[in-house]
Amino acid sequence: MLVHQILNSKSDQGVITVLPGMSVGEVAAVLSKKRIGTVVVSASGSRADGILSERDIVRELGTRGVACMTDSAADIMTVNPVTCAPTDVADVVLAKMTQGRFRHMPVVKDGEMVGLITLGDVVKARLSELEVEREALEGMIMGH
Repeated sequence: MLVHQILNSKSDQGVITVLPGMSVGEVAAVLSKKRIGTVVVSASGSRADGILSERDIVRELGTRGVACMTDSAADIMTVNPVTCAPTDVADVVLAKMTQGRFRHMPVVKDGEMVGLITLGDVVKARLSELEVEREALEGMIMGH
């Protein structure tokens, strides 16, 4: 399965972005309000300058305490996040996520973000593929 097929199957394909100068506290409020785990940090709203997750914020809180909440998103974001293209194979994306130990990946086409794919999205797509394969095999065994 290709990344664009997974994006097409998602109910919400929008990417939530925040500005690099937003405070970590403001980013935490966005994450909470939207009930999401990650935002893309983008000065333009269309390019992935960085990525910032709940885990990143919790790590900073654990290290420095609440003082980090006034830092900017740019101060603690992961710079130059790993991205994928709509034509990438989902299994390759899954391997990159597993090896890099991250769960969110911006999808980029011609330098512009077209979506965000999550580990859960890829696993869900793979499970759907396996179900189709199982049903086909059962049909062959049953003679249908």
